[in-house]
Amino acid sequence: MASLYTHQDSNVRKTWLFMSLFFIIIIGLGWAFSAAYGMPEILYIAVFISIMMSVTSYWYSDKIVLSMFKARPITRESNKELWNIVENLSITAGLPIPRTYVISDPSPNAFATGRDAKHSAVVVTTGLLSILDRTELEGVVAHELSHIGNRDILISTIVVVLVGLISILADWFLYMAFWGGGRSRNRGGGGGQAQMIGMLIGLALSIIAPIVAVLIQLTISRKREFLADASGALLTRYPEGLASALEKISKCPAPLARANNATAHLFISSPFGPRAKRGMHKLFMTHPPVGERIKALRGN
Repeated sequence: MASLYTHQDSNVRKTWLFMSLFFIIIIGLGWAFSAAYGMPEILYIAVFISIMMSVTSYWYSDKIVLSMFKARPITRESNKELWNIVENLSITAGLPIPRTYVISDPSPNAFATGRDAKHSAVVVTTGLLSILDRTELEGVVAHELSHIGNRDILISTIVVVLVGLISILADWFLYMAFWGGGRSRNRGGGGGQAQMIGMLIGLALSIIAPIVAVLIQLTISRKREFLADASGALLTRYPEGLASALEKISKCPAPLARANNATAHLFISSPFGPRAKRGMHKLFMTHPPVGERIKALRGN
């Protein structure tokens, strides 16, 4: 039976596995480029970057995400209803009360972030607060608390930072492939061949990196949304609240102003609005269809 803690241990293991793979891949690429260009400092830089970003993504990824969306914290006095909902449901779920933030955006949406339950945050948009009644808002908050209880938030938030870094490194290696061959030639022997190899690797990275980033998001996002829906319904004992909230959210035509592919998997619903149903967004949807989620909640 689904519960808040069904996949907690599994998600912790997946997080460390993902960070370890990231560490190995970045160092491996650094070694390959340092060997191709005869520049050992590339390997040293790769080691430094992989360690620094792994530490940063674990300890500070939530702050980075909150800053990206300009989320502002609320107090009991500034938004009593939302504060009480988060507080009451957290106590019911047996979780520490998370910090609560609001994003000034008319698009209705929400997400949770943080490295663990003691360092977590629930974030909602002003658009969400404007269209949902209390039972619907409770359903959304319960959904996000389920992510916190299952520690989905740890791997989800870390992915934002590491996927972004993968894209940046892909661009850097591409630059090195085209413009970094001169120094290897000056050091003699095989410079032209090394540059060609570097160029091919750079081109491959620039194409593969975004695809890998999306695939990572898909593997951690779709299944966990169904689990969080079920766990949230168990928490409130009223599945219709979340089902109705998802209906209202899905009918809103406006995308989130700061929507981007790196953070799309964090939200309760796709932040791209109608764009998520067209073109490349449809091909790489990070969320299961809302209709299927509503059907599961209503037991149809």
